[in-house]
Amino acid sequence: MCGSGGGAGTHSTCGSYFNAGSKDFSAVPYSSLDFNDGKCYTGSGEIENYGDANQVRNCRLVGLLDLALEKDYVRGKIAGFLNNLISIGVAGFRFDAAKHMWPGDLLAIRDRLNNLNTQWFPSGTRPFIFQEVIDLGGEAISFSQYTGVGRVTEFKYGAKLGTVIRKWNGEKMAYLKNWGEGWGFMASDRALVFVDNHDNQRGHGAGGGSILTFFDARLYKMGVGFMLAHPYGFTRVMSSYRWTNVNDWIGPPSNSDGSTKPVTINADSTCGNGWVCEHRWRQIKNMVIFRNVVDGQPFSNWWDNGSNQVAFGRGNRGFIIFNNEDRYMDVTLNTGLPAGTYCDVISGQKEGTRCTGRQITVGSNGSARFQISNTDDDPFAAIHVNSKL
Repeated sequence: MCGSGGGAGTHSTCGSYFNAGSKDFSAVPYSSLDFNDGKCYTGSGEIENYGDANQVRNCRLVGLLDLALEKDYVRGKIAGFLNNLISIGVAGFRFDAAKHMWPGDLLAIRDRLNNLNTQWFPSGTRPFIFQEVIDLGGEAISFSQYTGVGRVTEFKYGAKLGTVIRKWNGEKMAYLKNWGEGWGFMASDRALVFVDNHDNQRGHGAGGGSILTFFDARLYKMGVGFMLAHPYGFTRVMSSYRWTNVNDWIGPPSNSDGSTKPVTINADSTCGNGWVCEHRWRQIKNMVIFRNVVDGQPFSNWWDNGSNQVAFGRGNRGFIIFNNEDRYMDVTLNTGLPAGTYCDVISGQKEGTRCTGRQITVGSNGSARFQISNTDDDPFAAIHVNSKL
C-alpha cells in the first residue's frame, strides 16, 4: 500500500482521510489488524534478505505497508474493488510487485473476480491478468510459482533483445532464429513481453543499459517491430512521456498548479505537450495491425546472412525483414505470401489504391526482392495480406 511514515490528517487524492502511522484507513476500512507486520521477523520490519522468500512476501518493501492477503476480509475488499472496475468496463489487471505476495493469495483473489461486463465483452469472458515478477534467474522466488494465476512479465525479453539490436557483446540478429523458449524464457503462453516498461526505461528495475527506449528511436522501432512480428508471448506496447536524465522520477507533464497537461495530437498523429505516445508512431501502430493480421500463423521462412540481416514470415499472411548492418541490403527471399504488389507498412502504408511508402512485389513463386539501405530512417520493411494493393 502507501508508505508507512504518514501520520494523522493525511488525505488521499480523492479526499478520504487516512493515518498510515496507526494503519487507520477508515474509508476502506482497514485497521492495524489487516497488515502483515506480525508475520515479518526482521528487526526493521523491512525486507533485509531477498534470498529469503518469507521476508520478500511478509515484510515491507521499501517502507510500504503490507496487507495481510491471507485474511478473507482483506481478499474480499480487494476483490470488491476490482469487481467494481470490471462493472464499468475494465478488461483486466496488472498485479504490481506480485513476487511480494503469496501466489495462493493472488489465486484466491483472482477466483473471486466476476466475468467481464457483457455490455462490452462476450458472455463468460474472464478478466486478463498479468503479474509483475522480476526473475532474471538465481532468485529465491521464481516466475513459475505464478503462472497458475495468469500471465507473468518476462523481464529477460527486453534486456536480451536490446543487447542483440545494439550489437553488444558480439550478439547478432542471426542468433534470434530460436528466439523465445530457446533463449531460456518462460513458455510463450505464460509470458507477457515488452521492449521497455515504465521502470526499466529509466534504469529502475531489471534490464540495465541495454533496454531500448524512445530516446534511441531508430533502434527502438526495430525492437518493437521484431517483437510485434514474432509469435512469442503476449505483447505490450509502451506509451511514455518525456523526462530528463536529471530527474528520472518526475511525474507526467504538468502545469504549475500540479495538474496534468492534456495530450495534444499533432498533424502527423503524434503527440505534443511532452507526451511521447509511441503507440501512435506510424511504424509501431502499423506493426500492431500486422500482429493482428498474422495472429495464429506459424513462424516461417526464416533467413539470415549470418550476421545482422534477418527476415521471417508468419505463415502465408505476413513477412518482415531487417537490415541492422552497416551496409546496403539487396536480397530476393521467399515470403510465403500470395503474388501481388504490397505496401511496406514501415516506410508508409496502404491508403486506398496506393502506397505512401515503398512498394514490394511478390512473384508467383512467393519470392520478393528487398532493397534496404543502412542509412534509411527505418532499416526494416514489413508486408501483410491486408497491405496488398
